[in-house]
Amino acid sequence: MANKKPGIHELYTQDPVAADHLVWGRQTDPLTRRGFLTQSSLIAMSTAVGASIPFAHLMPGGLIPAAVAQSSQPFEIPGKEGLIILNDRPVNAETPAHLLDDNVTPAKYLFVRNNGRPPVTSTIDPDTWTLEIGGESAARSMSFTIAELKEKFEHYTYQLQLECGGNGRSEFVPPASGNQWSVGAVGCPSWTGVRLKDVLEDVGIDDDAVYVAYYGADTHASGDPNKVPISRGVPVAKALEDETLVAWAMNGEDIPHMNGYPLRLVCAGWPGSVCGKWLNKIVVRNRVHDGPKMTGTSYRVPCSSVAPGSQVPEDEMCIIESMPVKSLITFPRSGVEHALGEKFAVRGHAWAGDLEVKKVRVSIDFGATWHKTKLTAPANRLAWQHWSTDVEFPEAGYYEVWARATDSTGKAQPMVLPGWNPKGYLNNACHRIAVQVG
Repeated sequence: MANKKPGIHELYTQDPVAADHLVWGRQTDPLTRRGFLTQSSLIAMSTAVGASIPFAHLMPGGLIPAAVAQSSQPFEIPGKEGLIILNDRPVNAETPAHLLDDNVTPAKYLFVRNNGRPPVTSTIDPDTWTLEIGGESAARSMSFTIAELKEKFEHYTYQLQLECGGNGRSEFVPPASGNQWSVGAVGCPSWTGVRLKDVLEDVGIDDDAVYVAYYGADTHASGDPNKVPISRGVPVAKALEDETLVAWAMNGEDIPHMNGYPLRLVCAGWPGSVCGKWLNKIVVRNRVHDGPKMTGTSYRVPCSSVAPGSQVPEDEMCIIESMPVKSLITFPRSGVEHALGEKFAVRGHAWAGDLEVKKVRVSIDFGATWHKTKLTAPANRLAWQHWSTDVEFPEAGYYEVWARATDSTGKAQPMVLPGWNPKGYLNNACHRIAVQVG
């Protein structure tokens, strides 16, 4: 699959001056071609290029910054390789399945899901970055620098799986709005930090505490500094799990900028949207959190099954919690050719939200029969599990290899699309690859 040409280039091709205004909020003098940047438009452009722009006032109008207008590709994300860009306002990109073959997801292959504009890298100083703890159900308000977190609390490292709640959205019919993820909005890196529960126990939690939520340093996509792009949370019990971390490292190094540097909340097994990036505030609430992307239909599905295309009232939508069982074929990539008579090696990963995966089966006859695979135990709770097997094809022709996981309660992936929902969440249908045998 090739990288999608992002909207910014299409806009500038059609009308550079109008695109300037739409993308950055910049006004352009039609005679001098000089662009006039407001404070919010300067922030937007600085975020896009990853640094402040000393001579921004001299930049001609209708010009895409060179850092964005890459010569080899329309758009690239620093530190990432091979990702498919779905959106550049804000940046969202997924990983092709075959690049997720590593047991521990490398930083360069971890998907990017942004709701707003990340803080500009030049404004981030990990030595002065502060995490504030508060809320009506916190016993007291406190703040910690990253150095204080490292010094005061014990460090833990877990391999933790993250998946966007909309992963697989592109398959729903009728279509759902939003980033049209296929299967690559998932990853399972190693995270290092302190347990959120240790921090909250130090601050103190009142008996009426119900939810724990986050805020980050990203800004709203509109550039309005008074708007919060996303602030989500989880019930107190989930927040206090051992594996819920306030993390500063991924795979033993600084967290990549687009994945939350310098501090991130990692709360695995639930939609990745509960794992706040550029973390600078945590609140303990005495009610279900009501921040942006917590209310309405965001990260909610119908409480009971509905017909495709239905209009579902907001009061009949339930918040997504533990993600459903799912599997992924990571080797080989779809479309390979294979010689008849030779065994065909296939492998991948499987996960099941808060649960473990009990078994993974594969099929080469469109689900008529299923064959066992070798399944490993997770590295720790909330890490994905690895499976592998060899299959043999009876004759030459076109085949599809399907993978189907079953969780520890006995619930298996559907072979086709699961129940439709208005926002296109929780598609855990079997992943499949094409194989030409001859």
